[in-house]
Amino acid sequence: MTDAPGAVLELQQLRLRYPGSPVWTLDGLDLRLEPGERLALVGPSGCGKSTVARAALQLLPQGSQCEGGLRLNGRDPRRLAIPDLRALRGESVGLVFQDPMTRLNPLMTVGGHLLDTLRAHRPEMNAQSRRERAEELLEQVGIGAGRFNAYPHEFSGGMRQRLAIALAIVLSPPLVIADEPTTSLDVAVAGQVMAALRDLCDDLGSALLLITHDLAMACRWCDRMAVVDGGQVAEVNRSDVVLTYPSSRVGQRLLAAARAREGGTTPEAPPAAMVLDVQELRCWHNLGGPPWAPNWLKAVDGVSFQLKAGETLGVVGGSGCGKSTLCRALMGLTPIRGGQVELFERNLLLARGREARALRRSIQMVFQDPLACLNPAMTVADAIADPLLIHGLASRASARERARELLEKVGLGPAERFQNRLPRQLSGGQQQRVAIARSLALNPKVLICDESVSMLDAEIQAEVLALLRQLQQELGLAMIFVTHDLSVASGFCHRLIVLDRGHIVESGPGDQLLTTPKTEITRTLVDACPRLPV
Repeated sequence: MTDAPGAVLELQQLRLRYPGSPVWTLDGLDLRLEPGERLALVGPSGCGKSTVARAALQLLPQGSQCEGGLRLNGRDPRRLAIPDLRALRGESVGLVFQDPMTRLNPLMTVGGHLLDTLRAHRPEMNAQSRRERAEELLEQVGIGAGRFNAYPHEFSGGMRQRLAIALAIVLSPPLVIADEPTTSLDVAVAGQVMAALRDLCDDLGSALLLITHDLAMACRWCDRMAVVDGGQVAEVNRSDVVLTYPSSRVGQRLLAAARAREGGTTPEAPPAAMVLDVQELRCWHNLGGPPWAPNWLKAVDGVSFQLKAGETLGVVGGSGCGKSTLCRALMGLTPIRGGQVELFERNLLLARGREARALRRSIQMVFQDPLACLNPAMTVADAIADPLLIHGLASRASARERARELLEKVGLGPAERFQNRLPRQLSGGQQQRVAIARSLALNPKVLICDESVSMLDAEIQAEVLALLRQLQQELGLAMIFVTHDLSVASGFCHRLIVLDRGHIVESGPGDQLLTTPKTEITRTLVDACPRLPV
C-alpha cells in the first residue's frame, strides 16, 4: 500500500472477520478521509459501519482477522506496540460514543475526566496548565467551567454528550469519529450537539467521520456521504447527490425508506370506544428544602388527554419536558401526586389488589433499547413467556406455546429458528420485535412505545412501524408513541401533543404541527428536525 500524503484515514481493500464468524464483516472496503473533511458513513444494520471505527482504532476482540491496507494519520495501528497504539488512539483520533455513560466514570468529576486524559498524554504540562485547558474545553462545548466539579449523573443526556465531545478533542486530534452520537437525544438537543461538534472540528482543522443511520442528519452535517453494504462501500459522493440521485441499490433502498418514513401524512383515527382518560395528571418530585416550603420539580403538571381503541397518540417535546415521566406514571413506575387516570372507566389510581393487577396488565411498554430490557441469559422464548408465568396466567408449556405464537405474529418465523436464541444473537430490529412480542404476552389494550425506533436504521424503522400498525389493526391496540422525531410522529400517529415543562402546549394532527406550528417550542422542534433534500 502506498502512503497517501495528507490523508488522516485511508482504508484499501480492508477485510475484517470477528472470531468464530464464518463471514467477513468488512470485505474489501475502500475509504479515504482528508484533513478537515466531514464524511458520513451510512448503511443498513449489520453492514459494517461501526466495525470501520473499531478496525481503524484496532478495538477488536482477540482473534479477529484484519487484512488489507490501513493507515491512521499515516501509521498502521496493527504494527504498533501497545504503548504506541494507546498514544495513537488518544492523539490521532478522538471517539464520541453513542451512549456517553459507557465511557464516563460515575465516580469521577467532569473536570477530573479531562485532567485524567491530559495527565496520561501530556505529562509535560503542569497542574495549572492542565486545569486551564480543561476549563477552556468545558466553555467551548457549552458546559461552562462552573460545572468542573459536577458528576456525570448530574448532567442531562445532551450535556453528557458535550462532555464526550470535550474528551474527544482534548488532545486536538486530526480525526474525530462520532458513532451514532445523537441517537438518544431529542432533535433540538441533537442539533445543538452536532453544531458544537462541527464548530470545534472546524476550529481545530479536524476531520469528522460521522457514523449514523439517519440520512437526513448525515446530509445536514456532512459534505460527503459513503454508503456501506455487505462490508463494502457501495457508493461515495456529495451528500446531496447521494440523497437525490443514489447510484447504488442499497442507497436507493435507504432513501426510499427514509422518504416513506418522513413523507407520510397523518392517518385518520377510526371511530372507537374510549380506552384511556387522563385528567389533570400531576407528577411532582421533591428536590428538598424545608417541609413548609419544599422545592418541587413539576415534571408533569396538569396533563389531560383521551385515547381510543385503535388510535395512536404521539407525545413529542424537548429533553426534560416530561415525556418519560408521563410514561412511567401511566405504567405505575413513578408516584402520581394528583389528577385522575381512568382505564375502561375504572379509576386506575384507586384500584387495589386483584383489580389493580388486572388493570395494570392492560398497559404494557416497549422501550427504546431492546437489548437493555431483555435478560441476556434468557432465551427469546423464555423472555416472552416470563410475564405469563409471573402473573400465574399459564403453565410453563402453554406459556412457551404462546411465546412461539407471538414470535410468528411479530415476524420472527418459523419460531423454531428464534425461540432458543439469546438476545445478543439477534439484530437490533429482531431484538425490538422480541420486545414487542413480550409486551403483547399479557394481551394489553394500551401499548406505550418510548422511543422504540430511535436506535434503528431507516429500513428497520419502517419495518417496525409497519409491524406496530399491523398489530394495532389486528388487536385494536391503543398506542402512546413517544418520540423526539416529528417527521416519524407526523406520519405514524393520529394525533400529537407537544409537552414543555410538564404542560401540553400544543396539540393536533402531525402534518398540521409540522407546517403551521403555533408555539415557540414546536417551531424549535420543527426547525431542528433534519429533512431530506427535495
